[in-house]
Amino acid sequence: MANIVILGAGMGGMSAAYEIREALGREHQITLVGEGPVFNFTPSNPWLAVGWRKPDEIRVDVTRPVQSHNMRFVPTPARKVVPEANRIDLVDGSSVDYDYLVITTGPRLAFERVPGAGPEGFSQSVCTGPHAEKAWHSYQEFLKAPGPVVVGALQGASCFGPAYEFAMILDTDLRRRKLRDRVPMTFVTSEPYIGHMGLGGIGDSKGLLESELRQRHIKWIENARVTSFEQGQVRVEQLDDTGEVAKTHELPFAYSMFIPPFAGVDAVKGIEGLVNPGGFILIDEHQRNPKYPNVYSAGVCVAIPPVEATPVPVGVPKTGLMIESMVTAIARNLRDELAGNPVRARATWNALCLADMGDKGFAFVALPQIPPRNVTRAMTGRWVHLAKVAYEKYFLRKVRKGKAYPAYEKAVMQAFGIDRLKPDRESV
Repeated sequence: MANIVILGAGMGGMSAAYEIREALGREHQITLVGEGPVFNFTPSNPWLAVGWRKPDEIRVDVTRPVQSHNMRFVPTPARKVVPEANRIDLVDGSSVDYDYLVITTGPRLAFERVPGAGPEGFSQSVCTGPHAEKAWHSYQEFLKAPGPVVVGALQGASCFGPAYEFAMILDTDLRRRKLRDRVPMTFVTSEPYIGHMGLGGIGDSKGLLESELRQRHIKWIENARVTSFEQGQVRVEQLDDTGEVAKTHELPFAYSMFIPPFAGVDAVKGIEGLVNPGGFILIDEHQRNPKYPNVYSAGVCVAIPPVEATPVPVGVPKTGLMIESMVTAIARNLRDELAGNPVRARATWNALCLADMGDKGFAFVALPQIPPRNVTRAMTGRWVHLAKVAYEKYFLRKVRKGKAYPAYEKAVMQAFGIDRLKPDRESV
């Protein structure tokens, strides 16, 4: 019997636990290690931050569902991974041994790289459930005395969709409250252009998102390097294509929300051969670490080099579809390895990004995610909003019931006809 430990109980970790259990049956021991017993559906955080969701609507105590599948659940954060000893040391002084380790921790949010950034400073965040809750409390105070709003993504961020989402959800909410005319809005991004998304653009994402921002009277600053936040003000350097400062901005705000830089978590920091200098897990084409082949990894914590050089550093996002394909590959490879067969499964690394705009949404399809691509398409419409709501219900049901429902790729792409985009078609 093999002892398989999954480190990280977020979207990647929960998917990994259920898929690995389904692939391996009950013959092997599976342990899920998380930071507390509560799973938070991260894609719903922008809704939580404006009061469109309550915390208990997007959170699940996963202890019972996990245990019902004959899996051990350890709700204690990791202090350090010790791959030479096949062990994880926990913050309470205990440890967990493993034969195989699957790392799905997500990122560390590196607010400290920009003075004054983050919920402990002067900007809000929607990257975690507690952050989104704090953003909602701050938003309630803002509504009593509306003023300028600044939303964006800092240099080193690897996820731009939630920044666009939040700006447009905020715009929609303020219009519904009849307050939009009192709130100038500016979108600030480290991307070299609107709609780059850390992926070199997807279809006409640039034109689509620029059009949406214009229609919503949201100004923008691209190629932006934020230097500091102060009470009611953010300082921004706007770079040119050569990386030189072309313009500086001092933007006043009554409310701000920024996606922070991403880094590797402290539990794997500095482990030579396991992580790159940024702390992200190094993997091969089978999601396996080259130095420690009994260590697999999936999700935002995986090291993926930038798609292209940009004046301001931007990371590569890992969408839900991409993460689920990583998890599926890991489950199949563990099954084959334990059966004495060579590992063969590879993640598709296809991207489907569903982003809500409050009253509609935008969707980007990239097959594969990293260019050159077989399929590239950007779409917008009310159906995207409905698709995201459907995905929220699908994933939370999966977590609550502990059942491996059809993969995101099938559940969403088939439901809305996107599966008709075959890889052998030309980009559209």
